[in-house]
Amino acid sequence: MPESRHLSFKVVIPARYASTRLPGKPLLLIQGKPMIEHVYRQAELSGADEIVVATDDERIVEVIRQCGGEAMMTAADCHSGTDRIHEVATKKAWSDDEIVVNLQGDEPMMPPALLTHVAQDLSEHADASVSTLFSAVTERSVLFDPNVVKLVTDQSGYALYFSRAPIPWNRDEFLADNEMLPQGRPFYRHIGLYAYRVGLLHRFVNWPQGELEALESLEQLRILEHHERIHTLQASEEPGHGVDTADDLARVEKILNPEVLA
Repeated sequence: MPESRHLSFKVVIPARYASTRLPGKPLLLIQGKPMIEHVYRQAELSGADEIVVATDDERIVEVIRQCGGEAMMTAADCHSGTDRIHEVATKKAWSDDEIVVNLQGDEPMMPPALLTHVAQDLSEHADASVSTLFSAVTERSVLFDPNVVKLVTDQSGYALYFSRAPIPWNRDEFLADNEMLPQGRPFYRHIGLYAYRVGLLHRFVNWPQGELEALESLEQLRILEHHERIHTLQASEEPGHGVDTADDLARVEKILNPEVLA
């Protein structure tokens, strides 16, 4: 039997200090350790060849270095985490074919297996520039929540569109205002974990913001608007709770340390 090829990928963790809803979010403590350290430890378990935290604050750099990791200062005026990842890839001189997983710095409960799976999926689809994950929507309230991003795919799993609106729109069922989800074609919720080829990042940062991207406030639509392919994969497990608010932080603390807040 031929030897299996080693899956090679990097992980970059964008971590911006400022946050409108939760200032200093990456350094807030969970079980006595800064949140960014928890995220870094999850990435370590993924099998990545290299992990870099990309930040705009020296305090975050120091935390990562103290726990034995690598962090890099990126420009304070980066528009998004994707721009920070591109800056790291450029400074590191990673090749265009290198696969980079974007793990957000506020995802301390992201299962390491999902990082591996999204990188593996991109490695298996040479015609895609990006791979990302989704899970099934099982509740009508989730489908109609504009804070939850939905997607539709073609028969081969390539993304056709992402939206904050319920898609696909089941005309007859939704006009009937039924309380249950329509039967038949499933609905999908996007999980914001991406694997990119570095060459895509070089192109992405030079594209102006797209019209659909601006309307929906969804960065991934810029990729589709420029005819790049995004392959999608159903997540093998739920990604766990991210942290956007103080309530989210308390919820994660309770899950990871239930005895303290019981």
